[in-house]
Amino acid sequence: MGDLADNALIKKLNEFGLKHEVYSHAACMTADELVANVPLGSDKETHTKNLFFKDKKHGIFLVTHATATTFNTKQLGALLKLEGKVNMRLADGATLDKHLKAKPGHVGPLCIVNDESNEVKFILDKALMDYEVIHSHPAQNDASVKLAPSVLQEFMTKAGVEPIIVDFTAAPQVPAGGAPQQKGEKKQGGGGKQQSKQNKKSAKKGDTLLALQWKKEENFPMWYSDVIVLSEMISYYDISGCYILRPWSYKIWDLIQQWFNEQLLDLDVENCYFPLFVSQDRLEKEKDHVEGFAPEVAWVTKSGETELAQQIAIRPTSETIMYPAFSDWIKSHRDLPLKLNQWSNVVRWEFKDPTPFLRSREFLWQEGHTAHATYEDADKMVMQALDLYKQVYQDLLCVPVVPGYKTEKEKFAGGHMTTTVEAYIAGSGRAIQGATSHNLGQNFGKMFDIKFQDEKGETKIAWQTSWGLTTRTIGVMVMVHGDDKGLVMPPKVSPLQAVIVPIISKKLTGETADPYCKAILKDLRKLGIRAKYDDRAMYNPGWKYNHWEQKGVPIRIEVGPMDIEKKQTRIVIRHNGEKMDLPVEGLGSVIATKLEEIQKTMFEKALKARDEHIAKVTEWKDFVPNLELNNLVLTPWCGGEHQDWEEWVKKTSREESLKARGEEGEDERTATSVAAKTLCIPFDQPELPEGTKCIASGLPATCWCLWGRSY
Repeated sequence: MGDLADNALIKKLNEFGLKHEVYSHAACMTADELVANVPLGSDKETHTKNLFFKDKKHGIFLVTHATATTFNTKQLGALLKLEGKVNMRLADGATLDKHLKAKPGHVGPLCIVNDESNEVKFILDKALMDYEVIHSHPAQNDASVKLAPSVLQEFMTKAGVEPIIVDFTAAPQVPAGGAPQQKGEKKQGGGGKQQSKQNKKSAKKGDTLLALQWKKEENFPMWYSDVIVLSEMISYYDISGCYILRPWSYKIWDLIQQWFNEQLLDLDVENCYFPLFVSQDRLEKEKDHVEGFAPEVAWVTKSGETELAQQIAIRPTSETIMYPAFSDWIKSHRDLPLKLNQWSNVVRWEFKDPTPFLRSREFLWQEGHTAHATYEDADKMVMQALDLYKQVYQDLLCVPVVPGYKTEKEKFAGGHMTTTVEAYIAGSGRAIQGATSHNLGQNFGKMFDIKFQDEKGETKIAWQTSWGLTTRTIGVMVMVHGDDKGLVMPPKVSPLQAVIVPIISKKLTGETADPYCKAILKDLRKLGIRAKYDDRAMYNPGWKYNHWEQKGVPIRIEVGPMDIEKKQTRIVIRHNGEKMDLPVEGLGSVIATKLEEIQKTMFEKALKARDEHIAKVTEWKDFVPNLELNNLVLTPWCGGEHQDWEEWVKKTSREESLKARGEEGEDERTATSVAAKTLCIPFDQPELPEGTKCIASGLPATCWCLWGRSY
């Protein structure tokens, strides 16, 4: 937590003699986190949301608005009478620091006084003036300043700042959950806690008032944040980088576990559980391994008020926890292979900006650990595990992946060889490591004395593997399939595969609808379809439609008075909006078939989007231009020991990308970079003509390598 006594903006308030209160709270990077974790006294108070935009033609803007206000950048351009095309994008951290001396997630309206060059246009939401109290960050996100709107205006006057006060209600509004948005439109998504009067009045019957604030194409990171919160997948927690997995997301993980455990049985892998903690001596026993994880290890140093004699690490992975036990258990070739798996949590103390599911300080995973008598047997296990990961992504989540080998530079710390499945996120143009399976060789066997007597009585060191799949899978699925209405769930992992919604009206009462809908529900469940009858009387049908669309349920079954009369029902397909009327008799079998079709179609759509963005490039001049087109790039590569050239590609691609974008630098806190990195050396290798040169070094190429910007 920053020192409030030294905060320059608070000192400025004191210097001006302005009435205010300052208080500390858990660090909150976003307005959503503030609303969730820092409750206010009444609806006459509001947090602020602060957006720092950069437009190549029109300049730089700080927009401060109430969390309940809705707007889009096109509306803002019209209200400010900006001429020509308005193309506002969120500015990077370097630009933010240069002009406002603040980090991303730390900005408040008071920061505008740091704009010494007077380049930033300060846009202040008129709706803020209607509140009694405004809360905002004083350039640090673990504290807020509480002041009256009149005091905020007086602060600006004394500081010589002239804000442009904008009435966003003067521009046409699109009701939450209503008509389709134009590109760039922003909607309210704060759960209704601070919903403005204007929004309440404009909301149509059936609107949930929880629609997404951002379009997927306009601002992918903000869209993703909205989707996972408003679809009730996660809630924020008061420790940054840690999140609550709500039942809707945990059920997805549960379904993956159920499928995975069945496959493990066929491979003779048994589930077990090892402790959460590892001693410092054990963790540091394998030098390369501990160096690979050292920056992310969280340590327990005290018990109550007593300092521990030796600090204890919370597992970042379990090799060093499990392998001393392997040494005790394995004595003979008859004890091999030993194949264990555990489902557990892991802590890796990231200092980059966290992203739920993708990059968090605590996450859930399975980790398999095996020991074998021969390298060949271990290698077979590595490939079997990787094939399971490919099936999870492609057969369950409808996400195509590229299986391959990691380069020497990117392989698992302390391991012999790493395999991976790499996915592609069309919305951001980035790749993401889906899961990895490692051949550890005999490195850990030597360190932890895992030896056995072979059939000839000779002492040998065991060959080992480890492999892991995490809750990152859920985030990848959301990013690949979600749309501007919310989640789009693949049927095999959807907590609900079908939801029945009665259209209650004067012509159809709940009492009449109940037996008809319950009969449909019984038919569906009899066939193993995960279904629900939404008979909640407090919500109208339109609200329910939006609610279940946002949660991504594959099929909605509507029952109206005419449907009962005709002994039919209308079904609506979530992923493409298709509608059809079907007889109620035999409906369960039709729905089961339709779910299989949806699963197949969703995968084919994602595969097409991925394949359209893999570019084969043989000359460096074409490398960065293809990255700028949101492509993954397949190139000839010299491979092997030439790790320095990987760093060259990373450095050069960053420099050329920033130059092409006209940007000065990147925010060092962000986990996403414009630089390219190696993703994998794909198993499926195109023909490599003799004499082909490496894309970077010009040395003879030995393979094709897949590159991309990555999460």
